Amino acid sequence: MRRSKPLVVTAGEPAGIGPELCSALAGTALANDIVVIGDASLLDDRLQVVDIPFPAPIVHGQPDPTNAKSLLDGLTLAVEGCVDGRFSGLVTAPLAKSVIAESGVPFTGHTEFLAELTGVDLPVMLLVAGDLRVALASTHLPLRDVPDFITKERLTRVLEILHADLGSKFAIESPEIVVCGLNPHAGEGGHFGSEDDAVIAPVVDALSQQGMNVRGPLPADTAFTPAAGNKDAVLAMYHDQGLPVIKYASFGQAVNVTLGLPIIRTSVDHGTAFAIAGTGSADPGSLIAAIELARTMVSS
Repeated sequence: MRRSKPLVVTAGEPAGIGPELCSALAGTALANDIVVIGDASLLDDRLQVVDIPFPAPIVHGQPDPTNAKSLLDGLTLAVEGCVDGRFSGLVTAPLAKSVIAESGVPFTGHTEFLAELTGVDLPVMLLVAGDLRVALASTHLPLRDVPDFITKERLTRVLEILHADLGSKFAIESPEIVVCGLNPHAGEGGHFGSEDDAVIAPVVDALSQQGMNVRGPLPADTAFTPAAGNKDAVLAMYHDQGLPVIKYASFGQAVNVTLGLPIIRTSVDHGTAFAIAGTGSADPGSLIAAIELARTMVSS
């Protein structure tokens, strides 16, 4: 039976694999718990769909920036439905950031757009694969900008959000968090950079003294290993420090979660896959995992 408040799934970039991933759910038990927002002409008739047609013709593998407004309108509608209680949570299929940016709309990703819609100034990206959870202190930034971006104040807030949502959205009591260093060997006592000793260590120490179970900075090449001890989450300092680990461990089955929002939001761990769009070979595994995790979080 359908829950009184279904999850809402946005079908994503129409020239990519998002619509066919959603259509793969038709006829499954998961379809009873979801409403899909997208162009109905691209989706299986058995799904419950909120139809938002696209103005430009859809050609597999050839995205058109003309469709960007409809994509963002659908995403906005989904968020509004979560905020006002019509939907219990949001699951998103992939968008192409560059295509939306080419339309003239400043867009750096779902995470930042959802934060703006919900009035949140600091969202936190978390990738989940089973018991492996990897959060990011910075997201879509050029690598040269990361050291200046990670201030004591920002890092403190990121850890506070991560700690709070591990409790409220994952039902983990007293979560254990390992914090990666920024530099090789976590700075090697200042020989490989000063940020680990000057920024990260003082934040970890201060939060530890306040009762948070957090430790670091640990060298990133050991933070994910058993040598780092028990942990409910690892906080990486930048995008490509954390994501390669989780994608190697569980690509196609991992889930992207946005913490710090007043709504539950999960997403797939992959992109639009234009090269295989329309071939019927796209694997819905990550979308299924995202829906199942969102259902679990709703119940937590």
